[in-house]
Amino acid sequence: MQTSIREASIVEAPATGAEARWSPGCADFQPDGDDSLATFLHLAQTRRSIRRYTDEPIADELLEKLLTAAIWAPSAHNRQPWRFCIVRSDAAKERLSASMAEAWRRDLTNDGADPTTVERRIAISHARLTGAPVLIVPCVTMEEMDVYPDAARNRAEWIMAVQSVALACQNLLLAAHAAGLGACWMCAPLFAPTPVRSALDLPESWEPQAILTLGYPAESKQKARRPLADCLVWR
Repeated sequence: MQTSIREASIVEAPATGAEARWSPGCADFQPDGDDSLATFLHLAQTRRSIRRYTDEPIADELLEKLLTAAIWAPSAHNRQPWRFCIVRSDAAKERLSASMAEAWRRDLTNDGADPTTVERRIAISHARLTGAPVLIVPCVTMEEMDVYPDAARNRAEWIMAVQSVALACQNLLLAAHAAGLGACWMCAPLFAPTPVRSALDLPESWEPQAILTLGYPAESKQKARRPLADCLVWR
């Protein structure tokens, strides 16, 4: 029997949601020929990191479509080392925020940061985590990756797995944008993996890599990119 997406790589808390809403001209548009590249470039170039959301819930069906896009990313050895935790309940968001805040407060204090600044930054983080309708916590697992007798190749294998998870997240972020959702990539779990794992009761083999906040946007953003020529060498 084929293992479902949920069974294989997703931990989900119960939640309810409205019917999915799709962006006209993006998710429900099937371009032909050269229009495919133009449509994709428009999608990639108009995606922004959105941190403010409306209260409108996200339907389960739409979340599964986004996660399906994620798991079709390329991966090292096709081992698909990504795992996802979907956080929708207020209680789980509060636990996650409090657990990360404790670790962040300790680190910033040890860095010599001003206490007022520390609490202000923690309050901003708390508002972002608890204000998003959905949080998705992508994790990496090394359970099915190759193991070598030397540290150098084991590190390379771990990097390959992490890169695979990042590719899955990019698929998810682009799919969310196509669906008319806003999202933001937060890397804070890299600095507090144990508190995140504990707050969400994740398996020990799941290494939290990020938090993706997700919701219908309550703001718009415009950002520029450095010129392509600044990022290239030709050989």
